[in-house]
Amino acid sequence: MLDIITLETIEEHLAFFHKMYDVVRIVDPLHKRVLDQSGSSVTQTDKICFNYWEDGRICDNCISIRTYKENKTFMKLEHNDSTTMLVTAVPIDNTKTPTVIELLKNATDTMFVGEGNYNEGRTIREVVDGLNQKVVKDSLTSLYNRRFIYERLPADIIKATVEDSALTLIFMDIDDLKDINDVYGHNVGDYVLKEVGRAILGCIRNKSDWSARYGGDEFLICLNNANYEKAQIVSDRIQESIGEIVIPEDKSIKLKVSIGIHTMKDMKLTAEELINEADKKMYEAKRKRKKEIR
Repeated sequence: MLDIITLETIEEHLAFFHKMYDVVRIVDPLHKRVLDQSGSSVTQTDKICFNYWEDGRICDNCISIRTYKENKTFMKLEHNDSTTMLVTAVPIDNTKTPTVIELLKNATDTMFVGEGNYNEGRTIREVVDGLNQKVVKDSLTSLYNRRFIYERLPADIIKATVEDSALTLIFMDIDDLKDINDVYGHNVGDYVLKEVGRAILGCIRNKSDWSARYGGDEFLICLNNANYEKAQIVSDRIQESIGEIVIPEDKSIKLKVSIGIHTMKDMKLTAEELINEADKKMYEAKRKRKKEIR
C-alpha cells in the first residue's frame, strides 16, 4: 500500500494512476475542495470534494482528513446512487496546504454480501453506510463519537470562517450521573445516557447541526450558522427535554445538566480552542449551580 507520496511523483506517474483507478484527484480535506496540480504546486478550485457522492453533505467518515492528521494511508467504501467506490486516501508530502490524493476504484460489481437473490446495489450501499457509521458513531447513544468531533469540527470552523457566519458550540455535562450509577447501577446510567442522546437529537437541526458524546457524561453540540441567542434557545429546549426524562427505577429523579455555550464569529479559534472555551463556560455553570444549592 502507498505510504506517502509527493506531487512530483503524482505528475510523473499520473497516467499510470488513471490506468489503475477510475478517479484520481487531489483534495484539501480541511477546506473540502478539489485541487488543481501544476508541477510541484497546487491551487484550490471551486469544486467541493464531497459533492461527488451526490447527497450534498460532508462525509461522516472522512478518511482524507484522517489521512492528513495522522499522515498515513486510509481506505473505505463509499457510494452515490449508482456506484460503490473503494476510496484510498494517501498523504502528500512537502505541500504548503493540507493536501491528500484520493484514488477511487469502482467496486460496484466486485463486492458481494450474503447469499441468495439480493438486490446487490441496494445491499452493498446499506453495508457501506453501516460500516462508515460504525467508525464515527458512539455505540451507546447513537450520537457521533470523539473521533468525529476532531475530524468534522475543523471543517465546520473553516466553512464558518469563509462564509463569515457564526458557529456555536454547546458543551454539556449531566449533573450527578455518578450518583445514579452508584445507587441504581450502570445499566440505569446507560439508560440515562441513551435518553439524553435522544433528547439532544430531537432539539437540533439534523441537516446542519450535529452532536457527539465527548466522553463519559459529556456531550458536544455544534450549531452551524447560529449565534449565541439561537444557541441559547436550543440549550433551553434541550434542558427542558432532558428534564422530562423518566427513570423507571425512580420516577422522582429529575435530570439536570450543566451547559456552556461559546460562539465563534469575529475571533477565529481552532477546534481545540473552541472546545476549551465552551468547556470552561460549562464548568462555570456547574460551579454556579452548586453554590445556589448551598
